[in-house]
Amino acid sequence: MEHPPYRLAESLEGHLGDPDDPRRPFSYARCLELDEKEEFPAEICAQLDSWGVPDYYVPAEHGGRLENYEQILHLVRTLARRDLTVAIGHGKTYLGGVCVWVSGTPEQARRLGGDIRAGLPVSLGLTERAHGSDLLAGEVSGDAGPAGWRVDGEKWLINNATRGTLLALLTRTDPDAGPRGFSVLLVDKRELAEGTYTHLDKNRTHGIRGADISGISFDGALVPRSALVGAVGGGVETVLKALQLTRTMCASLSLGAADHALAIGLDFAEERTLYGRQLADLPQARHVLVTAAADALAHEALALVASRQVHTATAELSVTAAVTKYLLPSGTERVLADLTRLLGARAFLKGVYAGGMFQKVERDHRIVGLFDGNTLVNLNSVVNQFRSLVRAYRRGRGDLAGANAAYDLAAPLAPLDPAGLSLVARQGSGVTASLAGSVAEVRRRAAADPALAGLADAAQRALAATGRVHDEMERHQDALGDVPPAAFETARRYALCYAAAACLGLWTRSVDTVLAAAGPTAPLWRDGVWARTALDRLLVRLGEPGTGDTEAYGALLEGLRRSRTRGEVFSLLPLRGGAAAAAHPPHAEESTADDAGDGARKEAERTPC
Repeated sequence: MEHPPYRLAESLEGHLGDPDDPRRPFSYARCLELDEKEEFPAEICAQLDSWGVPDYYVPAEHGGRLENYEQILHLVRTLARRDLTVAIGHGKTYLGGVCVWVSGTPEQARRLGGDIRAGLPVSLGLTERAHGSDLLAGEVSGDAGPAGWRVDGEKWLINNATRGTLLALLTRTDPDAGPRGFSVLLVDKRELAEGTYTHLDKNRTHGIRGADISGISFDGALVPRSALVGAVGGGVETVLKALQLTRTMCASLSLGAADHALAIGLDFAEERTLYGRQLADLPQARHVLVTAAADALAHEALALVASRQVHTATAELSVTAAVTKYLLPSGTERVLADLTRLLGARAFLKGVYAGGMFQKVERDHRIVGLFDGNTLVNLNSVVNQFRSLVRAYRRGRGDLAGANAAYDLAAPLAPLDPAGLSLVARQGSGVTASLAGSVAEVRRRAAADPALAGLADAAQRALAATGRVHDEMERHQDALGDVPPAAFETARRYALCYAAAACLGLWTRSVDTVLAAAGPTAPLWRDGVWARTALDRLLVRLGEPGTGDTEAYGALLEGLRRSRTRGEVFSLLPLRGGAAAAAHPPHAEESTADDAGDGARKEAERTPC
């Protein structure tokens, strides 16, 4: 299946070239060198700018090329697959702009879009040294006056605080108004008087060592009144809605890390010999590889559905984003931990195996779970919605049409309407509401195709587990203050059920399209192979017995090996890696010249589904 967002990612891969070639600017060797020096990857970011990556941080209606959020999911995944420092350092501009896309005026969005497309970094200033993720305790003040806003105070641990030209800043504009006492100001450093702001020193970090994780201090900085984003007092609401988009897109960081680590793990298992046998042929090593591969595909399925739900079920993103931002970083941490045991000492050593890239991937990824709300913040967001989620599930309510459109990869996506974002999914979740229908569809198919019997059984068990989890949620639906640990555990289990529903929905709604387009070249979809293994892993993570589907896992390992041999990324849909993409560039009609005339190569996604 020629799915356009995957082809867009291939275009970028082809431009960047083979990451194993040390002569390339964005090579593994160069990334390791910069990491050792704790140096920002400026040259690599310039290469991304020349291709036009910043254009995809700007929605099309504001002058950019972001038409749907699958695009940015796969572009940032491509960057993260090579180096998380680059993905986080460059991709922060997307995060910095989101508040304006959500609540800004058309003129603000147009101007910011132009700045981003010109390559100016943008940052998002939320956290403070004394308050961390407690946004309502923020002390950075914005006092209104005739000439504009006077900004005072310090933001700390801010990505690109020093490099960024513009900063979307959450400020306290009314100390007596509680949650309505905060506003977002788009601060342009070019307009600030000298001496009214100071950059704080870069913080040395364990992972993403080259990233600009620093801070900024304001002392009487005058910001024009036109810098206000949205309404006065609407800052927290703007930020929380913006975080629904950024949390969903953080999935790309975990997907890219898993892509890279899984490739290293497979290579090691295929090359290493123990006890006279290839490591990959030893049962425990095979188990680690195939379960890591199954987890990676389950995560990819959830991320695909979530990125499409940005458009098809916007009002439910408060749930979708929290589930995705919890499950992908935490699940990928598990994948990396398992692969660490497979590689043994080589997982920790520099320059011994794969250039020492595995230890860098593992170090770098640890911070992903902290971005845009940590694990507990996201689980707590789910807990806060237990009541509406349970009520809707019991009544079979939720945006079923939106969920089904997200599952159908051939369905077109309408532009995002930010006005549809809501702080609470009042009508429940269409994803979990669709589970019963997906199970019925799998059972119908299994009646005619015995190869799907295992998938039908796993689907039925996932449905039963989801019902039990909603019973648990009902017991904790009043836990809104001091949330007990049991409620967080229930939220964790809900996230796994949500992922199972997303996997089943994606397979049932897209399998016919994928097989019709690809036929025998889509073995992971045929006989439900990827869905069988993904559901098995999700059931095990729920504490349920596994399915024991050795046949599906065997086919999954074959697919993993086949993709590596062909230079492809192990993925739900065909996706060439850097060397293979460079050897098979997109057709000429898939490229357009830079409208600004500077000769930069821009790849357009025009391949039909």
